[in-house]
Amino acid sequence: MQAAQAGADLRAVVLGASGALGSALVALLKADARFAHVIALSRSSDPAFSLEDEASIQRCAQQVAQGGAVHWVIDATGALEIDGRSPEKRLDALNAAALTRAFEVNAIGPALLMKHFIPLLSTDQPTVFATLSARVGSIEDNRKGGWYGYRAAKAARNMLLQTAAIEAHRRRPLAVFAALQPGTVRSRLSHAFVPPEHALDPLVSAANLLAVLGQLRPTGRAQFVDYQGAAIAW
Repeated sequence: MQAAQAGADLRAVVLGASGALGSALVALLKADARFAHVIALSRSSDPAFSLEDEASIQRCAQQVAQGGAVHWVIDATGALEIDGRSPEKRLDALNAAALTRAFEVNAIGPALLMKHFIPLLSTDQPTVFATLSARVGSIEDNRKGGWYGYRAAKAARNMLLQTAAIEAHRRRPLAVFAALQPGTVRSRLSHAFVPPEHALDPLVSAANLLAVLGQLRPTGRAQFVDYQGAAIAW
């Protein structure tokens, strides 16, 4: 694993740690002897953060910073159904308030997490910053249409990460930045759209994602990959 070498005293942060995938990532990182500290942050952690409240994100980052540099940050936040609204299937279903909320949860909040947590990454050791994207956020791969707000917000999240990665590379040349497609994971997010038997167990997806992250190398740019390690077109 490039960014987590045997015997290393590594610190990891998982954001959105109370979700199905986030909690699986926390469990696997804690079981990995290379990680001495695994910090799980969510709406219900102490301290807690909300994607809609930058001050809460800043407080969490400040507390994490007190323990020293961080080596891995994984942002496992995001939502498909927001405020009880399902993704729009048609253009005439677009709603300004719903679009705003989709961006707030899936792009703006994650961008603020980048703002406050990328600066915590070590500048002289291999590090990882990863954020959960989705294949439907690929503009080139969009073949079915629909899901306007979710697609657009995930595409925006990808662009925000790419831009942050280019800037961060100047001081952190050993950092890997990745937008991750975790597959369809069995969770509250997916249950209304995919039968449980057709979804991935969160631990399976998490294990694959961690393995993929361990194989990536710094490129000076963000990489968009799925849970099997295949590159996805932006």
